[in-house]
Amino acid sequence: MCGRYYFDEEVSEAVRQLTGELEAGIQQGDVHPSEKAVVLTSRGQEMSAELMPWGFPKYEGKGLVINARAETALVRPMFRDSVKMRRCVIPARHFYEWDKDKNKVTFKSIEDKVLYMAGMFDTFQGEDRFLIITTQANESMSQVHDRMPLILDRAELEAWLCDGNSTEDFLRKKPRQLAKEQEYEQQRLPFL
Repeated sequence: MCGRYYFDEEVSEAVRQLTGELEAGIQQGDVHPSEKAVVLTSRGQEMSAELMPWGFPKYEGKGLVINARAETALVRPMFRDSVKMRRCVIPARHFYEWDKDKNKVTFKSIEDKVLYMAGMFDTFQGEDRFLIITTQANESMSQVHDRMPLILDRAELEAWLCDGNSTEDFLRKKPRQLAKEQEYEQQRLPFL
């Protein structure tokens, strides 16, 4: 699961390079559910940057759905049409997860300065909103959490956004390894 990520000036610059656009004054720092954030979309065939709130309203009207499982996105009524026709990419410097001891762990790309998380969007009460697609955690994440965002390589962004024929393949993709950083990690001593 992904419940918070970080957006900074380096991510803004990467978005400008990809789209040729990005408003000045985009808020930098941690992005939380319900807040507006930059997402990459493709309305038509051009990649563009848009600001959208994070999270789909729950059917009961209380709370938000912030993630969708890759394994069920094509069959769940809440996500089916969005993942087929309204895919997006959420650029981030890194994302956070908390381990079983409630310690914050940061995950970032090993190769690049920017992570690209697969997502989808839909319209609720006249406003487009996005969520992040998650998948089974790989080895770099599994000791902290059993889910992780579906990470795309920069070279895959256009295909994710524009090629509906490859959606199923992307949803089965195993994300690449990530770097893990933790401010504090409990050390366990071996029994003597």
